[in-house]
Amino acid sequence: MSIKIALAGNPNCGKTTLFNALTGSNQYVGNWPGVTVEKKEGKLKKHSDVTITDLPGIYSLSPYTIEEIVARDYLINEKPDAVLNIIDGTNLERNLYLTTQVVELGIPVVVAVNMMDVVKKNGDKINIQELSRQLACPVFEISALKGTGIKEVANAAVEAASREPSEPQHKFSGVVEHALAHIEEATLHTMPKNQQRWYAIKIFEGDDKVLEQIKIDPATLKHIKNDIADAEKELDDDAESIITNERYIYIASIIKSVYTKKSKGKLSASDKIDKIVTNRILGLPIFAGVMALVYFISMKWIGAIGTEWVNDVLFGEWVPNLIQKALEGRIADWLYGLIQDGIVAGVGAVLGFVPQMIVLFLCLAFLEGCGYMSRVAFVMDRIFRNFGLSGKSFIPMLIGTGCGVPAVMASRTIENERDRRMTIMTTTFIPCSAKLPIIGLIAGACFGGSGLVATSAYFIGVASIIVSGIMLKKTKAFSGDPAPFVMELPAYHLPTVGSVLRSTWERAWSFIKKAGTVITLATILIWFLQAFTFKGGFQMTDDMDISILAYIGKAFCWLFVPLGWGGWKPAVASVTGLIAKENVVGTFGILYHFAGELAENGDEIWSNFAKNLNELSGGHAILAAYSFLIFNLLCAPCFAAIGAIKREMNNTKWTWFAIGYQCGFAYIIALIVYQLGIAFSGTPNVIGLIAAIVLTVGILYLLFRKNKYDDNKLTVKSK
Repeated sequence: MSIKIALAGNPNCGKTTLFNALTGSNQYVGNWPGVTVEKKEGKLKKHSDVTITDLPGIYSLSPYTIEEIVARDYLINEKPDAVLNIIDGTNLERNLYLTTQVVELGIPVVVAVNMMDVVKKNGDKINIQELSRQLACPVFEISALKGTGIKEVANAAVEAASREPSEPQHKFSGVVEHALAHIEEATLHTMPKNQQRWYAIKIFEGDDKVLEQIKIDPATLKHIKNDIADAEKELDDDAESIITNERYIYIASIIKSVYTKKSKGKLSASDKIDKIVTNRILGLPIFAGVMALVYFISMKWIGAIGTEWVNDVLFGEWVPNLIQKALEGRIADWLYGLIQDGIVAGVGAVLGFVPQMIVLFLCLAFLEGCGYMSRVAFVMDRIFRNFGLSGKSFIPMLIGTGCGVPAVMASRTIENERDRRMTIMTTTFIPCSAKLPIIGLIAGACFGGSGLVATSAYFIGVASIIVSGIMLKKTKAFSGDPAPFVMELPAYHLPTVGSVLRSTWERAWSFIKKAGTVITLATILIWFLQAFTFKGGFQMTDDMDISILAYIGKAFCWLFVPLGWGGWKPAVASVTGLIAKENVVGTFGILYHFAGELAENGDEIWSNFAKNLNELSGGHAILAAYSFLIFNLLCAPCFAAIGAIKREMNNTKWTWFAIGYQCGFAYIIALIVYQLGIAFSGTPNVIGLIAAIVLTVGILYLLFRKNKYDDNKLTVKSK
């Protein structure tokens, strides 16, 4: 007999950590039917007949956000055999609101109080037995992060699935209870007793969806509405607010009887840290300093040592020598060239950055695990709202440091369609893991491996999102107030080694898999196009300048002359980045591998690239390199992310508009930086300088012009 258990809880309560601990690798991810919200399911370890469904993180079952609608519909319509409700023990009051709703559904409930290790460390106490009595369901202490209590709560959930649920103990105040009792007696008497309370409350609140489900004759409905009106009049509030207030009164009584705080009125360690970390003045500089340190460690220090070894030794000596001894003279020359000069040179150039990326992922996983990144979202919300953006837009940005695809998908949490579209269009400005090799290449080739280049790349992305937000919010298509942002700030804690390593491995393995599939295929294609020519008939050539790839590149490379890198090699590399951003470096690995003689390591590829940029820009290699970096950071993302944009926009015109905006914005910013840069160096290009000034003035006008639209009503403000 199969058992279905639903895992429900607030965002940041540790639900995902618990889900991973319960299911391990037995997970499968898709979308909920009819909506673009991620659906995660998995088999409970050692229980192949028990399926755990991870519901979206929600604060209540009121049907406002997509996540709340999905969770509520699943619990009501699918009727799982049990609900495992995970709550954050350090924020009991806020989390119990959802619990009071879940226990009214008529489904067996088991409550897991998470982060009990933090509660005890703070010297606080939660009377689990009394909490269980008050909620009329089993309650367990757990620490999802440390794995304590997980086995016990899982077994309890399986056991609960085979028994009848208890009736909720909570009783509302007199006039409300009278109205609810009348609703149950008049309209719900044929329904199972343990489900009546949920539907009665929804009818009291005026939930249209429930009223459609339950046919109530007009006379009875009139009596019910009179009861509700009496309650609203006596309590001087609307029905929904009355229920909300009643719940919090009930929760307050529970907290009073089960929760003992050691230092009442005193700030906790987390609160003291937050007074500095989330300070209005210090919050952003601290974030900038933290990210600079992260990029220094990963790009300049520890990560750079690993990358140097991979480039110089592994793919510079060991692998080429091994292939040479094993294959040279034993297979056709063209096949040997494909393997040695195509696959090894191209894929090796990309994989050379894996050590830097692993160190970066470790640092980011630690910052996420300890709770700091939640504070960054809070800090950025305060900044973003000043520019017409919601703090919810920062969550996709945060995810975007790993990959643009889930970052675009994370925009689903934004209810306002205009804000959601704007977030989809701009979130890929943030450097994802696939762009890190490009950053490493530019930093290594032209800036001596400077960590400041890597840090600046991240803040270029943030600045581009802010600038875009200001400009777009002043247009008819994107005007209106930003969506509200509510987020729980978990207490600071040291993440477990296992959770940090798991997060790092998942990100790194995703990158390595792409290098072994998509990038390998792309490098084979690039090698083929640069190794063959149509000149004098279709044949192999040693002169890349007459190759098929060169002819293709020369057809459009003139577009990038104003950006300082109008040669066919950088132009082709940028275009191949549409397949996968790592391909930019993979393409360079092939194209600059042949400069004069076979390059022996990544450093020679870098120096050949820098030399080519210097020639193309007339001696301004640094400016051209930075222009190249800006363009490839901000232009349209890879095909996979574009596909995600298409799915989330659900509109072809909006998809093309997003791609056009990204490419156009990237081109303009890169042109301004390069042309103004060479002007300040004393060798301006007159036409280019004029274009840069005109474009700069245009952006400033769009930034500072008066906003004619407000409140999503598109009303013109009076002068």
